Amino acid sequence: MSRTRLLFAGADEYLATFEAAARSLPQIDLVAYQPGQDLAGIQYLLMWRPVPGLAAAMRDLKAIFCFGAGVDRLLASSDIPAQIPIVRMVEPGLTRGMSEYVLWQALRHHRRIWELEEAQAEGRWAPHWYPAAWERPVGILGLGELGIATGEKLLEFGFPVRGWSRQRKQHADIESFAGPEELPAFLRDLEILICLLPLTEATRGILNAGLFSGLKPGASLINVGRGQHLVEADLLEALASGQLLAASLDVFAKEPLPADHPFWRHPRIFMSPHNASDTDPAGGLGEIARQIGRSLTGQPLEHVADRARGY
Repeated sequence: MSRTRLLFAGADEYLATFEAAARSLPQIDLVAYQPGQDLAGIQYLLMWRPVPGLAAAMRDLKAIFCFGAGVDRLLASSDIPAQIPIVRMVEPGLTRGMSEYVLWQALRHHRRIWELEEAQAEGRWAPHWYPAAWERPVGILGLGELGIATGEKLLEFGFPVRGWSRQRKQHADIESFAGPEELPAFLRDLEILICLLPLTEATRGILNAGLFSGLKPGASLINVGRGQHLVEADLLEALASGQLLAASLDVFAKEPLPADHPFWRHPRIFMSPHNASDTDPAGGLGEIARQIGRSLTGQPLEHVADRARGY
């Protein structure tokens, strides 16, 4: 069986796990990128953060596969030729990991777990009341593959779920809102808001004071989209006023988050270092191998980013 070379241009700490996964795929020859290497004949590239000049130097390049679902960095790169398709990662491990993370944080906000943690640290016996899950409406900004899967996971636990996206989506159990004109109705009475939007010029800064004011007072925010969705000063002000009770943040405008950033010291902000969900190496490479098989037989690639829409 002939093997197709796939250039790996990712972080060094992931290379060994991807190389191990590639050994079980006889159709893929994973090649680690090194500056100055001969790129002739390599038609497929796997990366997340753009490597300056790399895509343009690959004269035989047919497609770029992204490590994750978010392709905003690649779409924003002027080094990538416009005719080269950029493929979003859609694989079960990534989807499951995200839905599990969001469920974990939704339950944290639903039961106000920080109150128990604070009481334990102080040696206090402090029972507290919380409503039933079906009395706690949850909204998801962004109803793509990850948004739908996350909504379905929340439905399993009894939360009423609604979603908002650029275009209306059809789902039997998730109420769908679409477009700017329906955003206020989507936000009304929400107690937990989850952001899973792609980053575009239309969504940059969408998590701001105006949006927070449309939520039920004392609502919580979970941002697993992009750091640039959030106006950080507006979040701090909303927490100080009580309009928001708490927030969970996995993404930040500047990563790593600077040590002097006020988020580190805020008692109602939970943070994780942009690892809510990672692509499973075996599942991700298996999906890429399937897509390369489509490409080599003349079939169109799936999950190709739309440059006009920005995702």
